[in-house]
Order: sequence, then C-alpha cells, then structure tokens
Amino acid sequence: MTIDRAVLVFAGCVVIVSVLLAHFLSPWWLLLTAFVGLNLIQSAFTGFCPAAIAFRWAGLKPGCSFR
Repeated sequence: MTIDRAVLVFAGCVVIVSVLLAHFLSPWWLLLTAFVGLNLIQSAFTGFCPAAIAFRWAGLKPGCSFR
C-alpha cells in the first residue's frame, strides 16, 4: 500500500466514524467530517498532509501525490 492510498483509506474511515458518531451521539461530530473534507481540499492544492507524514514515518512507500 502506498501513502496515497493509505491517506484515502484513513480519510474515508474518519468520515464514516464521524457520521456514525453524529447519528448516535451528537450532530457536533459532523465538524470532524468538515475538517477532513477541508484538509483533503487543502492537501490537493498544497501537497501538505499531516496523515501522509505519519504514514511516511510508519514506513509506507510514497505514491504519486505524496513524496
């Protein structure tokens, strides 16, 4: 698995967990979903993603987007 795919899987999991928490606990958890969306947008323009840095430290291979 590359860093690119790991970032997408991680973002998708956080969104799903956030929606479930919003449904069962509090709608304030949707702010986490908004944060993930904004982070994906800014990383598309800047190439900077904290999750990609963490996955690089974990030893995943770089992909096309995050080197």
